Amino acid sequence: MREKNDLKGRLPGIRTILKAAAIVLAGLVLLATISGGFYRVNEQEAAVVTMFGKVVRTDTAGLYFKIPWIQHVTKVDTTIHGTGIGYSVAGDGQTFTVDTEGIMITSDFNIIDIDFYMEYRVSDPVAYLFQCKTPELVLKNVAQAAIRSTVIDFTVDDAMTTGKAQIQAQVKQKMQDELARQNIGLQVINITVQDAEPPTADIVAEFKAVETAKQGKDTAINNANKYRNQQIPKAEAESDKIIQTAEAAKEARIAEAEGQVARFNAMYEQYATNPLITKHRLFYETIERVLPNLKVIITDGSTQTLYPIESFNAPEETTTSPVTDVTGE
Repeated sequence: MREKNDLKGRLPGIRTILKAAAIVLAGLVLLATISGGFYRVNEQEAAVVTMFGKVVRTDTAGLYFKIPWIQHVTKVDTTIHGTGIGYSVAGDGQTFTVDTEGIMITSDFNIIDIDFYMEYRVSDPVAYLFQCKTPELVLKNVAQAAIRSTVIDFTVDDAMTTGKAQIQAQVKQKMQDELARQNIGLQVINITVQDAEPPTADIVAEFKAVETAKQGKDTAINNANKYRNQQIPKAEAESDKIIQTAEAAKEARIAEAEGQVARFNAMYEQYATNPLITKHRLFYETIERVLPNLKVIITDGSTQTLYPIESFNAPEETTTSPVTDVTGE
C-alpha cells in the first residue's frame, strides 16, 4: 500500500515533466519547420519551386520562404560554362583529342581535324529541369551537328585559315535556331575554333609549308605596294616637272614665233614702201651675218682690178682678209 501511495504521489511530477518535454519537442519541430521553410538564392542562380510536381514559381537572387514538406526548391546554376568539342581536358589539365568529335570532311573531300570551344548557360531553368533529362548531352549533339553541316560547305584551306570566323558565326546561328526549337533551357553564348589541322603529321607539315608560302606571298605583295606607294609620288612629281618645262618651252616658242611674225610684218611694211632699198638692206645684213670676217667691196661691175682699201679698216688691223667681189644690181 505504501508503494502505491508513493507512485500516486510521483505521477503529477512525471506528467509535468512529460508535458514540458512534449512542449519543447513541439517547439523544436516548429522551429525546424519554420527555419526549413526559408532558403536563399545566390547570385548567378535560379530557384524553381514546385508543389505536388507542378512548378509554382522561379526565384532569382534573394531570401525566400516555401511551405515545408509541401513545396520543394531546386536551384540551378546560371553562370556561363564551357566545354570542348573535339577534345577533352582531364582533371590535371592535360588535353586529350576526341577523334569522333573533331574529324570531319570538307567540301573538297579532304579530312580535317577541327576543335571548338563552346560557352553556354541556362536561359530557362524550368525547361532545363523538366523538358529534357540530359540537356548538356543534347546541347553537345546539336553543336556537333551544326559544326559538321557547316564545315562541309568550306574547303580545307578556308577552314584552316580565312574561313574560321565565318564558320563560327554560322555554327552559332544554327545552334541558336535548333536550341530554340528543342527548348531545353540552354543558350549558346559563344563558340570558337580552337585549332584546325589535317589529321596526319605529314599533311600538317605540308599545310604549314603552304601557309609559310602564303605568308611570303603576302609579304612580297606588301613590299611591292610599299615600293609602288613610294615611287608613284616621285614619278608624279617628275611628270609635273616635265609638263611644266614643256609648257614653259611652248610659251617661249609661241612668244618667239609671235615676235618673228611681228618683225616680219614690220619688215614687209617697209618692203612695201621701198622694195629696192629694203631688198638691198636685207642682202647686206645677211652677208654680214653669214660672212662676218670678210672684206666686202661694192662695185658697179665695170672695175677691172680691185684692191683692198686698208683705210676702210681699223688702223690696228695688220692681217689681210680675203676680198669678196660683190656686184650690186
